[in-house]
Formats: sequence, structure tokens, C-alpha cells
Amino acid sequence: MSFADLLSKIVEECGGGVGVALMGDDGVSIDQRMASTPAVALDADDIGAAGIEFGRILAEIGKVSDSLGGGALGETVVRLARFTLIFQVVDAENFLVLAISPDGNLGKARYLIRSQLHALRDLL
Repeated sequence: MSFADLLSKIVEECGGGVGVALMGDDGVSIDQRMASTPAVALDADDIGAAGIEFGRILAEIGKVSDSLGGGALGETVVRLARFTLIFQVVDAENFLVLAISPDGNLGKARYLIRSQLHALRDLL
């Protein structure tokens, strides 16, 4: 499978998916996919921009976690009024960001991300 296939599977099957992006920690989008019928109007560039901006916050969360001895950051969920963003660390240099609608299936979205992590890591 390709990045496109894996990302499409996540965003299309999660229930309420809007878009998903695989991002480098430098803010560069490796690949991204929008849902064929997004539950919320959101531009593909917005997902990449959210990844960049929130990526900086994730880096800070990682620093705090290290100082507290909490270990490596794995996942962060940010619930906003118009959509929810799920951030999942893929490896030391990459993370995934998935946007779902407020009434989307958060549990299924998290499950799909976790179930595709190994395949994403293999492609990197």
C-alpha cells in the first residue's frame, strides 16, 4: 500500500472524516488526503497549516513530558468547535493529523490510525 491508500482508508472509514495529513516535524506535508464527502468544510491547506502550528505545540508537550519523566508523546486530541484534530506520532520525525467532524467517531478514528501505524512506519 502507498501513503495515499493508507491515508484514504483512515479518513474515509473513520466516520465523520474531513482530511488527514502525514507531516514531517519540519512542517512539510509528506502526503494528505481529503474525505470524498467531507463532513465539515475545510480546505486541504488548512489541515497542513494546523499540522504545522500544532506541531510546534506537540514539540513543547514532548519537552514537558520529558522533564516530568512521562516518556515519549504518542497521541494528542484537540477538540475545537468546528472539528476535532487527532495527532499521532508515527516516528521520531513524523506525525499524522486527522480532522473529523464534532459528531465523528473519535474511537474508530483512533483505532484506524493505530491499526495503520506499522504500515506507515514501513513506508517511511
